[in-house]
Amino acid sequence: MSDAWLHIVGIGEDGMDGLTAEARALVGDAEVIVGGDRHHTLAANMTAKRIAWPSPFDAMIEEIRSHKGKRVVVLVTGDPLWFSVGAKILKGIPKDEIVFHPQLSAFQFASCRMGWSLADVETLTVHGRAAEQIVPWFAPGVRMLLLTKDATSPGTVARLLSERGYGPSTLTVLAALGGPNEARFEGVAENWDTQVPDFHVLAVECIAGPDAQVLPRTGLPDEVFSHDGKITKRTARALALAKLVPVRDGILWDVGCGCGSVAIEWMRAGREALAIGIEPQEKRRAMAEENALKLGAPKLRLVDGTAPEALAGLPAPDAVFVGGGISRVGIEACIDALKPHGRLVVHAVTLESEAVLLAAFDAHGGELQRISVDTAQPVGPFHGWKPSMPVTQWAWTKRP
Repeated sequence: MSDAWLHIVGIGEDGMDGLTAEARALVGDAEVIVGGDRHHTLAANMTAKRIAWPSPFDAMIEEIRSHKGKRVVVLVTGDPLWFSVGAKILKGIPKDEIVFHPQLSAFQFASCRMGWSLADVETLTVHGRAAEQIVPWFAPGVRMLLLTKDATSPGTVARLLSERGYGPSTLTVLAALGGPNEARFEGVAENWDTQVPDFHVLAVECIAGPDAQVLPRTGLPDEVFSHDGKITKRTARALALAKLVPVRDGILWDVGCGCGSVAIEWMRAGREALAIGIEPQEKRRAMAEENALKLGAPKLRLVDGTAPEALAGLPAPDAVFVGGGISRVGIEACIDALKPHGRLVVHAVTLESEAVLLAAFDAHGGELQRISVDTAQPVGPFHGWKPSMPVTQWAWTKRP
């Protein structure tokens, strides 16, 4: 703590009165105070230099650094490290130079107002990111607390719920929590038309209508994807994801991504996970983009090209899936790019591509399997088994 010069203070609607004695003294004695207009209004100090948040935020890191040696306070809402700017500041300023002073978070306030156990609630945000990223959490009985962008957010969330059959879901807007102007607005997703303040938390209780989509995070039915027949089928996709091991903040390269089924499920499975789809056909990239928005993976990044040329300059992956355009050169490029402990999964359905996998397995080891699925189909008035085209799967892990 002796090297700390920057204090990040969480403040609520009750302003200075809600701060600890230590935090109140820090704000009162500060020479520089950084924050939004609302934060400056809540914090009384007659002498400090006031600095507002810039856009883009990266410029603020340099601004804050320029005041090192002075008494600097950054004001944020609630908990500085829960969907707040504290995490961004840590990427630019060492943690031993910062002291955090948390206040009650908006999620804590909201769970108490709703009478919901915070441990049993999904805490998400649509502030500064596409609202579609909350879609994977839609399921009967799920409760969500959402940090919002502005007054339009409840309407956007209501539309997403209604489009997926969750129109009966209840929405509760909790505005200015803990302050003298605290207010509450309630309604139902399918007929939401309530005007609300910009600054609020949104509580959602998912209630399934008769046509609700009840979908797993991974192993989605093939029919929920728009595709042209070239798709990694549900069973093979589930087995691939099991070996790709989606993790929080993980990066996947989906080489020959087609309609994006594997990439999308990777992002649905790991919070804040990112997938980069490499696909040379414009029509399939368009389908992948459509599927990503529909199924809750709006951050899917699509690259026009083929391996290995299109891989240049991409961030190093934690996992790679190759489902199309298999070549020995492309596989070796993926192996070289993988991080330590990175996972590679390659699927082949033709004899030519299977030969490539056999050569890779011979050179590197790993696990080689053949996946074959039979599905019951009508045979006149009866049923019989119809086999799908077998898939050869090679899985390999990069050991440090």
